[in-house]
Amino acid sequence: MLRAVSRCAAAGLCSTPAVLSTHRPVCVSVSPQSGLADEELHVRVQGLSPGAPVTLRAVAADEQGCLFDSCAQYEADGSGCVDLRREGSLGGDYSGGLPMGLLWALSPCVMEAPYRRLQRSSVHEALRLEVLVHRGHSHPEALPGALLAKGRCERLFLAPGVRRIRLREGAVRGSLFLPPGEGPFPGVIDMFGDDGGLVEYRSSLLASRGFASLALPYFAFEDLPPAMTEFHLEYFEEAANFLTRHPKVGGSGVGVIGSGKGADLALSMITFLPQVIAAVSISGCCANTAAPLSYKDITIPALAYNMSRVKISQSAVFDVSEALDDPLDPANSQCLIPIEKAQGSFLFIVGEDDRNWKSSVYAKAAVSRLQESGKSTYNLISYPGAGHRIDPPCSPFCPVAVDRVLGVPILSGGELKAHCQAQEDSWQKIQDFLHTHLQ
Repeated sequence: MLRAVSRCAAAGLCSTPAVLSTHRPVCVSVSPQSGLADEELHVRVQGLSPGAPVTLRAVAADEQGCLFDSCAQYEADGSGCVDLRREGSLGGDYSGGLPMGLLWALSPCVMEAPYRRLQRSSVHEALRLEVLVHRGHSHPEALPGALLAKGRCERLFLAPGVRRIRLREGAVRGSLFLPPGEGPFPGVIDMFGDDGGLVEYRSSLLASRGFASLALPYFAFEDLPPAMTEFHLEYFEEAANFLTRHPKVGGSGVGVIGSGKGADLALSMITFLPQVIAAVSISGCCANTAAPLSYKDITIPALAYNMSRVKISQSAVFDVSEALDDPLDPANSQCLIPIEKAQGSFLFIVGEDDRNWKSSVYAKAAVSRLQESGKSTYNLISYPGAGHRIDPPCSPFCPVAVDRVLGVPILSGGELKAHCQAQEDSWQKIQDFLHTHLQ
């Protein structure tokens, strides 16, 4: 209850006046005050006494009003300043020199339901973040000291001038994001995993970085199938044709980026669709999963799940890392995606602590198949300590999240620092890869 009270106060729900230093006003700057969600934040506190202990807290709310927060302990330097780019945290939700730690460590407040992700469903609304400075060192579960200063910023998912166009083109549904200017721009299809629905935040950020990006749902949205019972690659072909022919899209083909289930769909697209010339697989599998995939006279069966191999922890968190059948077992060879037939380029991004499934093993197997067929247009980036959900940078770390389909908390894996650094590093490498192969 103490943490609940403190976090309500931190969120501005209590009218606690700011307390000033005995010598000069304490102030906190958060910059940029308004910037894209994939930009690094710079937090700096001034006006403290040299060596003064303080606790910094960050607070944000999602679109449903659920509160998220984080905290870390610092000491002022000789000039009375705490600069998160220079000083390391002494404790709290993280320790050490993590300039973005307050943002990375955001998690549901104690009064909220656990295992919720801080994820934007409306990219038109900014994520508003509040940073508070409290006197003394307090732990996450304790009531914080007196409030010394408060700063705010907003995290945008659309750069000025980016256009969002809701798409109902033939059978294809989704949102097309176009950068400002005449173009033409490199075109990218963006897909996520088995949560379903329309997920736009990565596409909107890609458009903000110069890509014409199509956020493509494939089930549980509008008149699309409500569940993953079967996949027809013709749907994804229609989306690729639409994007290829769009007057704002240039180059000799389009790219595709997918996470989780969306990643093996991306591999199927580049394998069978000649207009797809670059594929980014994030935490994916080298086999078709979830449901059979058909294209013309070809059908690839789905790799099966065996729920008897699921482990449940004492805190009721489900570990499904062993549930998927082994795609490398010769008995499952018919489920493998024949990526050796593809003519395009591949980028595989995986976390070595992925506990959703063994994406690191699957990516290495995919690379081996490409090597055996004499292909060299691939790159595998494997991040030690990173988990399953590798999102754009500055996305809060979420090692456990409630699965939309199963309705239970699923272990994703990873460690805060390693995972969030993987998000930062991979985001730039994804953009470089797509620019290189789509120009």
